[in-house]
Amino acid sequence: MYVQPEQIQAANKANVETLLTVANAQFTAFEKLANINASAIKSAFEDSIANIRALLGAKDMQEFVTLQNSFAQPAIEKAIAYSKSVYEVATEANSEFSKVTERRIAEWNENFVTLLDKVSKNAPAGSDVAVAAVKSMLAAGNAAYDNLTKVAKQATEIAEANAAAASETVRGFAKAKKAAY
Repeated sequence: MYVQPEQIQAANKANVETLLTVANAQFTAFEKLANINASAIKSAFEDSIANIRALLGAKDMQEFVTLQNSFAQPAIEKAIAYSKSVYEVATEANSEFSKVTERRIAEWNENFVTLLDKVSKNAPAGSDVAVAAVKSMLAAGNAAYDNLTKVAKQATEIAEANAAAASETVRGFAKAKKAAY
């Protein structure tokens, strides 16, 4: 059994397509992050100017302190929104990368099993045990990979739930602090 030039060309094309898919997903994520950062910087700048103007217009120290305290809640909410947006972009990019990886692993497994079948047809008598052992190892590896993927997804879900709970805790703390003033 020999490797044909067409097989090499097809494998190279598949590898380049995978690389381009990953690069495109990463570029999209970087673009989203850049937009989020630009928006956050612009918003922070505008808020700073508005806050300074409001503080300069304060008539006495009590109003100055009250104004200063009132700026905390919107800042905390914007920081939470920013963190959530960055987390969503990172999660989306990771999900896309995982899909590409899973697809390539499935293709690799399929090609390997096909190759193994072709080799076993031309193998000498008695090599069935070795071929069966390799197929069994491949199946065990796939099962382990599937379990690892499930655990990683569960960990991601737990992390998302914890992030949401932390955001709500910070919001509750900020509202309680605001109510205290």
